[in-house]
Amino acid sequence: MLICIPDISGFTKFMSATEAELSSKVILALLNQIIYANEIGLRVSEIEGDAVLFFKRGELPPLKKLIDQCTFFYSEFYKKLASLDDKHEMQNKPIIKSLGLKIILHYGENVEAVNIGKHIKLMGEDVVIAHKLLKNTIDKDDYILFSQTLLDQYNTNDLDQRLFWSPLNQGEENYKHIGDVNYAYVDLKPLNPLNKTNTNK
Repeated sequence: MLICIPDISGFTKFMSATEAELSSKVILALLNQIIYANEIGLRVSEIEGDAVLFFKRGELPPLKKLIDQCTFFYSEFYKKLASLDDKHEMQNKPIIKSLGLKIILHYGENVEAVNIGKHIKLMGEDVVIAHKLLKNTIDKDDYILFSQTLLDQYNTNDLDQRLFWSPLNQGEENYKHIGDVNYAYVDLKPLNPLNKTNTNK
């Protein structure tokens, strides 16, 4: 099963520094934008405060489509962020500077989808690993993280060409009760649609 978790970076700081009514409106709008940007048939299992837990059973999408989906999540997120910043400009809230988007991609066979009422709850070790990967040592706010088990499902000979905007970096984390988890990640910041606007200010 493919697990995809777009997660809003800077969420806690933003919530603590912003009025509750405004922060809830902003986060809700951003999460909705992410959900509506889904173009490859991902299903929503949960909305987890600052993240969306997507999953997809069966055959994986082509690597190019998966990367394109992630970059689309990213561009749509920042476009919405810009419109929210303009909308709430009079309240002097530095929304754009405090929030970012990281996307975790993981593949695993140890996942069970359980129906609870009208909702689908994902359970199993690979769900735990995907969530653990949100807590990593990457010193960036905007990136795609590919677990090694996901990359093992693809021919990655041309991966560097598909990630033309930034080099692919290797990483490893050690989690209690799980052990070492290898991954690769790519910085999304060069694709930020606001970069050009910001440099013109």
